[in-house]
Amino acid sequence: MPRPLVATISIAALQHNLSVAKACSPGAKAWAVVKANAYGHGLARAARAFSAADGLALIEVESAIGLREQGWQKPILLLEGFFDPSDLPLCAAHQVEFAVHCNEQIDMLEKARLPAQVDVHLKVNSGMNRLGFAPDAVRAAHARLQALSAVRSITLMTHFANADDAGNPGLPLAEQLRRFRLATEGLPGARSVSNSAAVLTQPELACDWVRPGIMLYGGTPGGRSAQDFGLRPAMMLASEIIGMQHIEAGEAIGYGSRFIAGKPMTVGVVACGYADGYPRHAPTGTPVVVDGSRTAIIGRVSMDMITVDLTEVPGAHVGSKVELWGEQLPIDEVATAAGTIGYELMCALAPRVRVVEQ
Repeated sequence: MPRPLVATISIAALQHNLSVAKACSPGAKAWAVVKANAYGHGLARAARAFSAADGLALIEVESAIGLREQGWQKPILLLEGFFDPSDLPLCAAHQVEFAVHCNEQIDMLEKARLPAQVDVHLKVNSGMNRLGFAPDAVRAAHARLQALSAVRSITLMTHFANADDAGNPGLPLAEQLRRFRLATEGLPGARSVSNSAAVLTQPELACDWVRPGIMLYGGTPGGRSAQDFGLRPAMMLASEIIGMQHIEAGEAIGYGSRFIAGKPMTVGVVACGYADGYPRHAPTGTPVVVDGSRTAIIGRVSMDMITVDLTEVPGAHVGSKVELWGEQLPIDEVATAAGTIGYELMCALAPRVRVVEQ
């Protein structure tokens, strides 16, 4: 028998969440963001689930070409652009669109001899200060791109730092919008600004294209819960109790003896650990569900095992079902307890974890 730890991916939930994104932005086309192996859900699986998307957006050139080879015929966008001049003929041949965020990329484009025209997305740095042209450099970059016969179209894009916290004093959303609009005023081309947080909380900003990511998988960037927005969890991580211990007050559990029992307790051992992608830093008190009852982990997460409190879970036994996140326990709740975000938990799912679809 295989180890009982299983990640179940719901195609129906992925499809539902895309429909929510499209309903929030009815006048816009939607890039379904599938980077990081579709946030751990599987790229090929996500491509099937997101057949109703207007395009797929990701990072790696090789993954984009793989999507073409698997039959995806709609647009594909490389969110970080290309990394080397050798990528350009491949992008042109496979009709893969890409971001342009620096003059060095334009230099490469100017020297390239391409087999077909390409569609580019000019990235504006409106304040996040990762990738993109500073607002006062946008027009010069646009002019250079527009002068290239190999460039068929230019979409203007930016990325919000705080769409889930519009009044953030470090960089208010309104200030990013002001900078983007000032930098691109009068320039031709479609606009693309909205990530998941903006799609859900600022639908009026949708422009021509939106780029939903985490919301497609049933998570939210922060603030309100996914359920509040009508989103469904697309990944359930579940296992079983594989062992039990009955301990007395004063006894310790796990590496480092971090947890000392204050009373007699029943402890369950779950087949899951940090080698499976569960966060090692998850503290005592991080929620789990055992046979439908909420309880919590106790002690330090091990490579292959987690210990949980079964004292108040009557009838728990070896073989009891454990949900680590999913329908009964939102992944964002687990992430918050562990001091991280749902994105990281999804993306950290280890290759050794068995994955099934439903």
